Amino acid sequence: MTERPFLRTFTTPAALCALGFAAAMAAVLQYSLRAYVPGSLDPGGFTLANFADLLKPLYARVFFDTVVICAVTAVATLIVGYPLAYALVHIEQPILKSTLLVIVVTPLFLGEVVRTYSWIIVLGNNGFINSILLSLGLVEKPLQLMFTSFGVVVALVHVTLPVMVIMLAAGLSHIDRDYARAAESLGAGPIRVFLTVTLPLSMPGVVAGTTTAFAWTFSAFATPQLIGGGRVNMISNLVYQLGFASFNFPFAATLCVAGLALTAVVLGLLQIAARPLQKIKVH
Repeated sequence: MTERPFLRTFTTPAALCALGFAAAMAAVLQYSLRAYVPGSLDPGGFTLANFADLLKPLYARVFFDTVVICAVTAVATLIVGYPLAYALVHIEQPILKSTLLVIVVTPLFLGEVVRTYSWIIVLGNNGFINSILLSLGLVEKPLQLMFTSFGVVVALVHVTLPVMVIMLAAGLSHIDRDYARAAESLGAGPIRVFLTVTLPLSMPGVVAGTTTAFAWTFSAFATPQLIGGGRVNMISNLVYQLGFASFNFPFAATLCVAGLALTAVVLGLLQIAARPLQKIKVH
């Protein structure tokens, strides 16, 4: 057996982080099983009523809206990010490739709040989009882009786009270009080469990017809070409202546990649904 002198050094920090995460999750779980005492920050005795309250229409609607917004964001990010990733992999000019890479990665160096405020400037009634439309005479009054699900999705696509492009580019870069050249030599046009060779072989990257975008969006807080303005609620915003506005920490913990469980279930279903796509071969 070969010696690995640095194995313990590398695994110890990860083990400590995992232990801390497990302890935090255990604390949240036990808090979700405690009763809420109005007017007190201390929870009451153990109860399952918090989980029963999740079935109320108000909370069930927030869970449904969160899943829909996350799914739409993941699909939209995939549609926008795939051409960027394809260009990033296939562009030959080093300067152009470096410029595109900088443009794609730069949003990661900005905080989510900064990026969200930039979209407020773009989507507001006096923002960039409405100013252009009004000046061109295309609309008579500003479009309501803020405080809508559409505005939240647009801002979330911008937040998740860099990660999607990086994952898609990683998947596309591992495709042997000889496959595409072979298809072209047999008379296949660019569109057919893409549909029958490039797209099937890039499915692992597509699945990884889509699931990551979905999970990343599921925990979004600042973007739906600022862009949605209280009219578009996601689970994170509801947790904030219950925990810091009503001080109902037990039910806020229950929402966290339910949100984590729902995320795991949805991601599991996505992985099962994507298995046939991952097995697609070149034909």
